[in-house]
Amino acid sequence: MIIPDTYLTIESKGEGLYKEKGSKFIALAYPVTTEDEIKVILANLRKEYHDARHYCYAYRLGVDKKKFRANDDGEPANSAGQPILGQIKSNNLTNVVVVVIRYFGGKLLGVGGLINAYRSAAADALSDTKIITKTVNDLYELTFAYTIINDVMRLIEEEKLIIVEQTFEANCTIRIGVRLSKSETIKKRIDKSPEIKIKYIGSKN
Repeated sequence: MIIPDTYLTIESKGEGLYKEKGSKFIALAYPVTTEDEIKVILANLRKEYHDARHYCYAYRLGVDKKKFRANDDGEPANSAGQPILGQIKSNNLTNVVVVVIRYFGGKLLGVGGLINAYRSAAADALSDTKIITKTVNDLYELTFAYTIINDVMRLIEEEKLIIVEQTFEANCTIRIGVRLSKSETIKKRIDKSPEIKIKYIGSKN
C-alpha cells in the first residue's frame, strides 16, 4: 500500500477582489495547519474590516482532506461558503483557508449573483499566490556520541533526510524529518546501529 505523503497547498497569503452592483468582495487566502490558526485569522480580520457586512469563509485541513468547513455568515444558505470551498477543492488544495469579506453596496445580487461573486473573489485570491507541493514528515530525534557524527551525517545525506534541529556536544542530538512513505524503512536502518538512539517525536505536514 502506497502511503500518500504529499499534498498541494499555497505558499503564502493571496489577495483577491470582486465588485458587483456596488458591493465589494475582498478575498484573503492563507496557508494554515490548525483550526486555532483559522480562529486567530478570522478574529483579526473582523477587527481590521470592522465595518464590513459579512465574513464568509471556507477551509480544508489535513493530508487526507477530511476536515473542512464552509460558513455563509448570514448570507443565504450555500451562497458563500460552498462557492469558496469549491475553489479550494477545484485546485485540490488543503491546509488553506479563504475568507471573503463583503461590503454591501445597497443592491441585492440574488443567490446566483452571490455564488458568482464569492466564487470569483476566492478564485482571484488563490491565483494571487503560488500553489506548492509539500510533504508529510515523521519527526525523529537521534542521540549519539560525537565520535560517530560522520557516520550519522553520511546516513542523513544518503537518505536525503531533513535536519530540523541539531546540537553537537559530547553527546549529539539531531532532529530529522522523514517522508512518511520512507519512515518505516529509515527507522529500521537506524535501529540496526546500536550506537544511535532514535525517538519518535510526531508527524508534521
